[in-house]
Amino acid sequence: MDITDQVALVTGSNRGIGRRFVDELLARGARKVYATARRTDTPEARALADLDRVEVLPLDITDHVSVVTAARAATDVTLLINNAGIATSTPLVTGDLDALRREMDTHFWGTLDMIREFAPTLAANGGGGIVNVLSALSWFSYPGNGGYASAKAAEWNMTNGVRQDLAAQGTLVQGVHLGAADTEIMSGYDGPMIDPALVPRASFDGLAEGAIEVVVDEWSAMIKASLAHDPAALYAQITPAA
Repeated sequence: MDITDQVALVTGSNRGIGRRFVDELLARGARKVYATARRTDTPEARALADLDRVEVLPLDITDHVSVVTAARAATDVTLLINNAGIATSTPLVTGDLDALRREMDTHFWGTLDMIREFAPTLAANGGGGIVNVLSALSWFSYPGNGGYASAKAAEWNMTNGVRQDLAAQGTLVQGVHLGAADTEIMSGYDGPMIDPALVPRASFDGLAEGAIEVVVDEWSAMIKASLAHDPAALYAQITPAA
């Protein structure tokens, strides 16, 4: 899939990785980009609206009516980029259940709702593609982030499932895994972080080769490789000492 002349919609596009997706789409010659955000009256959203070939749309992926409205407005989309996400840092056993539900509502149900509503549009426009921004935490869990990890694990296998469902209509479905990126959502994290601009570059390079899964950084590659071995070895390395 060549980005040139594609019409893309990016969720959560007003900052962080989503904004980098918008910038990379424009740099690679996308014909049009729908940049979506829950609020379109912020300075970040207004800056997006000033860009050529960008149309800003309001969208809350956890609100079905909002998703349907966006799908009806963007009937020319050929590439759907599901980037919107939250991180509540909620532990599974002692954390707030409402926060855990928000994680799942966003990463699993909200993303699936976007795919279901835009799948007919993609089919009508020749098949197109879907990119789901996932995480190395799709494959492991870390203390205090069980809610996020569980939701991303569900989103990962959902990505595999919808890929099979949409194969007959010619839609390429790609999952993108990364560790920590230097964005607002990772504020307070003091470990190594990658440049968020690397994420769309890796994704689009992968689309050009038909890649269904892209592993952006060495951390994610290490986690993926560890799945073939006894998980005790991995968790012995990453679990903080009591």
